[in-house]
Amino acid sequence: MRILHVLNHVDRVGNGIVHVAVDLACVQAREGHDVWVASVGGAYEGLLARHGVRHVRIDQARRPLTLWRAARALRALLRDERIDIVHAHMVTAYLLARVLRVGAKWRLVASVHNEWQRSSTLMGGADRVITMSEDAVTRLSARGMPRDRLRAVRNGTVGSPRLADAPQDAVQLSQPAIVTVAGMYERKGIADLIAAYDLIAAGHPTAHLYLVGDGPDRARFEAQARALVAHDRIHFEGFRASPRAYLRAARVFVLASHAEPGGLVLPEARDCGCAIIATAVDGSPELLDGGRAGVLVPPRDAAALGAAITRLLDDAAECDRWRTAAGTNLEWLRIERQHEETLAVYRDALAR
Repeated sequence: MRILHVLNHVDRVGNGIVHVAVDLACVQAREGHDVWVASVGGAYEGLLARHGVRHVRIDQARRPLTLWRAARALRALLRDERIDIVHAHMVTAYLLARVLRVGAKWRLVASVHNEWQRSSTLMGGADRVITMSEDAVTRLSARGMPRDRLRAVRNGTVGSPRLADAPQDAVQLSQPAIVTVAGMYERKGIADLIAAYDLIAAGHPTAHLYLVGDGPDRARFEAQARALVAHDRIHFEGFRASPRAYLRAARVFVLASHAEPGGLVLPEARDCGCAIIATAVDGSPELLDGGRAGVLVPPRDAAALGAAITRLLDDAAECDRWRTAAGTNLEWLRIERQHEETLAVYRDALAR
């Protein structure tokens, strides 16, 4: 099969959409398919090349002249390389491909990575629409997307070529370490996690909170942390290209998101054997086997989050049980499963 992935960039900045596209492209090429990626470029170009994926530099910035040039370049690429499947991972990429779809033999598949964004409904005109969870299928269908075009393919990162290629940094964390790996955005529940830590800090004077990630709301979260008595035990670590060292060193891993269609960090945390606490939103329960592989708590509830963290800090045996549970039944979270299910969606689209 001749497959083209289209997205804004392939930079190593912690963007989950980029990670999914790069993982799929590398595995598809490894399995014998002809694969291209069209983007403005970035740090993952070398990894793609080593796996036999051809990168084509097409700037898709939302400026009229740039988009006109992108459409021309994309049309030429589709014609010259006789592409079978265009897989659009972002709204701009989808809209460019949709304009060129009229009368073409190739099929358009769109991945809705963030179904909570209102613009995601624009992608419903693709031949097939991939979501990150069954929950997202239900939500998008309720918002008017044709149900017969929607397919759930859950994210899997175990065995990812991208992770194998990442630098393996070592870290020394003060213990017990409570760790999150998330962008510094309101929707990631960082404020809730800081508030939960404040509730338990006095009773756990040696516990430290590590916030790994960056983003536009970081300054606000730092100000919130500075106002707390235990502010010196809250560490903003910034973006890390490979956060696995933090996952391996964590006593407790927390993902406190308000919205999380298919957070890649949950399979990664499971692969590292973390004791996991996550909010019961969107695709997170599915990635934690319905709560069998991690503790689920309500979103936006600092008290419930703090109580769950306290249980794992205070009871070593229970913490170990959750570590074992996280590392159980990992086979379905392998990148190869995601690859096979994605190929099935491609074949379905081509058979229309």
